Amino acid sequence: MPKRRLELAETALLFAALGDETRLALLRKLSDAGPASISALAGDFHVSRQAVTKHLQLLEDARLIEGKRVGREHLWSLNPSRLAEAQRRLDLIGRGWDAALARLKSHLEG
Repeated sequence: MPKRRLELAETALLFAALGDETRLALLRKLSDAGPASISALAGDFHVSRQAVTKHLQLLEDARLIEGKRVGREHLWSLNPSRLAEAQRRLDLIGRGWDAALARLKSHLEG
């Protein structure tokens, strides 16, 4: 797959992972409280542990979180560099819109 296409696929996966209320709440909880187990994370949601596990897997696939085994537990933690990457991509999109609007304004005023 060409590099540009791979980058677009990665970006789509990133924003798809961010496009769900439960996943955003999980990210917020990890951001506020630090690494946590599935038991600690699932307690705040009105969905099954299995559903929370699926959301965590999707977040891990998008590299927004990382999981590691500590004894019998699997601890999940936030990947801040991936969130920073999402912010950079949003900034890029925003600059593109700003430029397009400036061109439109210039055209309409000209």
